[in-house]
Amino acid sequence: MPMAGIATTPFWRDDASRPADLEVAESPPPEADVVVVGAGYTGLNAAREILAAGRSVVVVDAGAVGAGASSVNGGMVNYGLKASTANVYDTYGPALGREFWDASLASLDLVEKVVHDEGIDCDYFRGGAGELGYRDRDVEAFTRKAAWLRETVGFEMEVMGPDRVRQVADSAAFRGAIVDRVGAGLQPAKYVLGLARAVARRGGAIVENARVTEVRSHGGGHEVVTAKGPVRAGAVLLATNGYTEGRPLPELRRRVVPLGSYIVVTEPLAHAQAERLIPGRRMLWTARRFLNYFRRTPDDRILMGGRQNLSTSLDLTESAGFLRAATAAIFPELADVTYTHSWSGKLGITFDLMPHIGRIEGVWYALGYGGHGVGISTLVGAEVGRMIAGTQTRSPFAEITHPTRFYYRNRTWFLPFAAVWYRFLDRIGR
Repeated sequence: MPMAGIATTPFWRDDASRPADLEVAESPPPEADVVVVGAGYTGLNAAREILAAGRSVVVVDAGAVGAGASSVNGGMVNYGLKASTANVYDTYGPALGREFWDASLASLDLVEKVVHDEGIDCDYFRGGAGELGYRDRDVEAFTRKAAWLRETVGFEMEVMGPDRVRQVADSAAFRGAIVDRVGAGLQPAKYVLGLARAVARRGGAIVENARVTEVRSHGGGHEVVTAKGPVRAGAVLLATNGYTEGRPLPELRRRVVPLGSYIVVTEPLAHAQAERLIPGRRMLWTARRFLNYFRRTPDDRILMGGRQNLSTSLDLTESAGFLRAATAAIFPELADVTYTHSWSGKLGITFDLMPHIGRIEGVWYALGYGGHGVGISTLVGAEVGRMIAGTQTRSPFAEITHPTRFYYRNRTWFLPFAAVWYRFLDRIGR
């Protein structure tokens, strides 16, 4: 059901004021120790670490600070990676598997530390998270998952059946839930602007609207050609995730697939109603491939995210109608509530569902968060920044093979077929 009149600008950006003391440069300097391409969580956290090591940094972006997913995501900071922890253990073995698990938990603590250390006012709140299931078999799967995590990594989760699921979401739609105590939420646009402010305050140069078209070898380093002029650097980091394009490094485009994710928010609800619908402000999502994720915003709106298919270019008013119906299916009392904003963003997913740090033709990259980007990109950005600066020697995300597929170079022609298959699996409960 299309919804006319809804704003198609991201609510988070409308809600966030750009810091008055955030300084940006009109053009890049002629040279720097490191050029970071992408002014999102990955790039800005990398820049913080490089600056801390005493190196000079230029951060360039094709748009404004946080123009990509960093200012438009759901603002959820949760444990784990896109690949399930059990599959990660099966694929990489217990030693590396444990490293990836520990990294996922460390990413939550790191976000909290960065917010505190940099004084970022981003409505950070750590109230836990939960996954909600529609069928008895989901509850059975939650029970197995909780037992595996407890026995393998010592992580405690609580499974709630039909008699207690309304403690997680006040909805008749669900048969059960599995909840944790570590998940957190924040206002993503305020977080990325706070990171940019921290980089600029430490002497890093930030250049907006400076799309990179080419990275050339130059002496022992590189020359980065931007829309606002070239800059020479000893090292270059591409931190573009779901917004990675065919230029400046075509091979990188083959290693990440952009997927669309879509969000709507309601008008603010009465606090008592919002607290009843989502008690304790947990971050929530559903146990489906085409999942919905939802939460309360700091001003007690209900945010609902998800997708009809995997496209990055759905019509935002049609998407709003779809997400309104999804919200009403969970919370029927919101069927007639006013929705104020509908927007979208691109997440980056890899063929093994893992984040990766790597190098192509001497150029560093870090990407592939698969919807877990708030926490994981903060950690991966910090790690690749320290590796570039020489203050960290290794990361598990740099030690695994980054797979490609022969059928994928630039066009995601296969996504409609994958979407049909995933919808079928959701319908049959697999």
